[in-house]
Amino acid sequence: MTIKLFIQAISKFILGIVLVGVLVFLPAGTISFVNGWIFMAILFIPMFIAGLVMMAKNPVLLERRLDAKDKQNDQSIVIKLSGLMFLAGFIVAGLNYRFAWHILPMGVSIGAAVVFLIAYLLYAEVLRENTYLSRTIEVQENQKVIDTGLYGIVRHPMYSVTLLLFLAMPLVLGSLISLVIFLAYPFIIAARIKGEEKFLTEELAGYDEYKEKVKYRLIPFIW
Repeated sequence: MTIKLFIQAISKFILGIVLVGVLVFLPAGTISFVNGWIFMAILFIPMFIAGLVMMAKNPVLLERRLDAKDKQNDQSIVIKLSGLMFLAGFIVAGLNYRFAWHILPMGVSIGAAVVFLIAYLLYAEVLRENTYLSRTIEVQENQKVIDTGLYGIVRHPMYSVTLLLFLAMPLVLGSLISLVIFLAYPFIIAARIKGEEKFLTEELAGYDEYKEKVKYRLIPFIW
């Protein structure tokens, strides 16, 4: 672990807290938005713990996860669309609370929070299974195809897990309207998966055989 990596990780973590806090609580018009605090807790506490574990056990993986620069133009568009989705979704969730448009029962939000935390555990399992994971589309030196665990069920379990995470977010925030915005995510991530699979088929040995072995990309029995 280097001091530079530590500073980079902490800086991004603090920036994330501030950014999400502003996007959620400012539109809500109050810091008494209970669902907002629940969301902040289940998002950032596991994230902090995961960051500490990666920093101690696999700093190289942490460095890859912090690198979000995609060189492919079509993939950078996907990232921008995802950013717009988050921006609109969080703002609408805050406004939904402020103006009481359609606030979901707290029981729904608690259930969604449980799903979110389970998805976070699955996220950790994906990171454990595949230490080659990065936020950019690339093939690393000596990289091999992973076909065990969750990778034996779908070819992109990381995206399957993020699908659960992102669709749970607006429900934790108590906003059905925000959920409609987040429903754009499956279509956004499908575009990324198509580009990623094309790249991996060309650049990663054994990926063609893996596609024959594991039929589904994102959701078992569906796609």
